[in-house]
Amino acid sequence: MRKRKGNRKIKIVLWVLALVSFCALLINLSEQPQGKTPVPHVTLPAQLEPNPYVLGLLNEYEGDILKLQAQTGTPGVAIAIVQDTSIIYLKGFGVKQVGTTDSIDVHTVFRLASVSKCFAPLLTGLLIEDGILHWNDRIVKHLPDFSLKSQVFTDNLTIKHVLSHTTGLPYHTYTNMVEEGMDLKSMLALLKDVNLTGKKPGEIYSYQNVAYSLIGEVIRSATGKTYEQQMAERVFIPLKMTDASMSYSDILLNKNVARPHLQWRKGWRVTSINDTYYNVAPAGGINASISDMAQYLKVLLGTRKDFIQDATLDSIFTPSVKARSKNRNFRRWIERADSYYALGWRVLNFRNDTLLYHGGYVNGYRSELAINRKDKIGICVLSNGPGSLPDNSVPYFFSLYFNQRDSILHWQDEQAILAQQSKLIKR
Repeated sequence: MRKRKGNRKIKIVLWVLALVSFCALLINLSEQPQGKTPVPHVTLPAQLEPNPYVLGLLNEYEGDILKLQAQTGTPGVAIAIVQDTSIIYLKGFGVKQVGTTDSIDVHTVFRLASVSKCFAPLLTGLLIEDGILHWNDRIVKHLPDFSLKSQVFTDNLTIKHVLSHTTGLPYHTYTNMVEEGMDLKSMLALLKDVNLTGKKPGEIYSYQNVAYSLIGEVIRSATGKTYEQQMAERVFIPLKMTDASMSYSDILLNKNVARPHLQWRKGWRVTSINDTYYNVAPAGGINASISDMAQYLKVLLGTRKDFIQDATLDSIFTPSVKARSKNRNFRRWIERADSYYALGWRVLNFRNDTLLYHGGYVNGYRSELAINRKDKIGICVLSNGPGSLPDNSVPYFFSLYFNQRDSILHWQDEQAILAQQSKLIKR
């Protein structure tokens, strides 16, 4: 009888200790500043259930993507969604070529087109961390023979101006020559004949392909290796982007490639993979799979601190110049205030959020990439057919996410409290 009473007393003491610990936790939480998340979002123990609100969001998004694919007949699409350190969605839909049953998978390669521009500041940033380059390095420091029509522009043009499209050159200077297949060095040599806008570099945004690719020549001069070699060694290999490449021959030799398509009357027709824009590799020459892009998203969200410093990402994503975004679909799904261009990225400001975004089109391929750094969530969509599916894919995802974010984050906070409570009881 005494033994049972003793056991009961022990149980009561344990419950009291647990209750006191839990109350102390609640008091600590109540002392947090109002309006802030009481507990940081944490990586939850593996045994806990996945966030049901995230699962619901992904199911709803996938259902709508499949409906839109059926409505438009878009041949194929591949999607990656990363939250913090986790790839929470990675799938391919449709076929590599219409009229076949050859399905797209997560290692099927697409052309990234202008999303390739997002990689240039990343590689540059790594070289800056190594002390090889600096954002404000003048182009003539590395390329003494380079010149623009104005001596002021020639002397003061920097890496940052090149990557933010503020060179002073007119919109899409010599893009026609890019599509005609002219080599980069010849096009760069012709820039000295082009009339400039503004009084100095950095004042006016004007999107470029030829001038943007100056960064490749700067990197070659500073390191002794080509831009393609540096990208493979410093980015693709360390990030295990095993399907990624940077040449026309590479994509032709790859057996797991999505063939490009163009809309034809009420359907789609396959077209040939061409060699346009590989002559301006930093601006549009990367080939990659959605699996590759999932690894890249982790870096952009700041979860690969072993790879790149937060300060470097901050430099890349800081707005440089006001610039209108051409994706009007954001206005349909999400109210937007204004937009800027950073280094290789568009910065879209919304009422309470900022998205970093870039899109691309070349040769029947469409690519979309966007991240929300505050919530550490990002998405990439690759398609082998242009049109309303890729155009709407990113703004629609973030519209769904913003609508359900409170529930998603509240659930995560509750799980964080439970995790901390469990640790306190175990102690």
